[in-house]
Amino acid sequence: MIDTPNIDDALFPGIDSDRLFAPPQSTHSPRILILYGSLRARSFSRLAAEEAARILTRLGAEIRLFNPSGLPQVDDGVDATHPKVRELRDLTTWCEGMVWSSPERHGAMTGLMKTQIDWIPLSEGAVRPTQGKTLAVMQVSGGSQSFNAVNQMRVLGRWMRMLTIPNQSSIPKAFQEFDEAGRMRPSPLYDRIVDVMEELMKFTLLTRDRADYLVDRYSERKESAEALMKRVNLSAAT
Repeated sequence: MIDTPNIDDALFPGIDSDRLFAPPQSTHSPRILILYGSLRARSFSRLAAEEAARILTRLGAEIRLFNPSGLPQVDDGVDATHPKVRELRDLTTWCEGMVWSSPERHGAMTGLMKTQIDWIPLSEGAVRPTQGKTLAVMQVSGGSQSFNAVNQMRVLGRWMRMLTIPNQSSIPKAFQEFDEAGRMRPSPLYDRIVDVMEELMKFTLLTRDRADYLVDRYSERKESAEALMKRVNLSAAT
């Protein structure tokens, strides 16, 4: 059952226990970027994101909330040199995990939420900004509880090669859950956000020092080796 002639043995060394179980441990606070999907003055996705930020800070994380106001539409005559795009991309490179908090509108995440994600590249030079980073997803709804937005964000997180944690938060009738000061009232829905942030911290601490190894793929090692061979052969021929 170990006859695998299609595998290049030089590129398939097996599991490296040291890299998987005993990498050097970082000592800095986990760095978490939070994105939210509404610009309303009383944005419940932002208020939920701020509650998440408070919980993460108490757990020892370093937090950045990206304000999407002024972020242009993708392909609307601007490129990555735009200040808001550059800010978002720099924060994506800086962070070790993310929280995405979006309203659900017309059964989907908002266009603003998707625009932020669309501005984050799958690769930038030799760097994949989101690969191997943790992700927690949250949504708020004006009506009954739904999971359309968080399910969509899970798909996007997988596409961005992120490690999306199992737990998630969905807040129905969000207008009832926050007081006049914008703080979330005590409830099982608030407790769920605590659960999600606690889980995100655990996964981030577990994976951040081994993320590169966890997402190291045989097919990509093979592709890189073949590209290197072509360059070497071309240099020798010229």
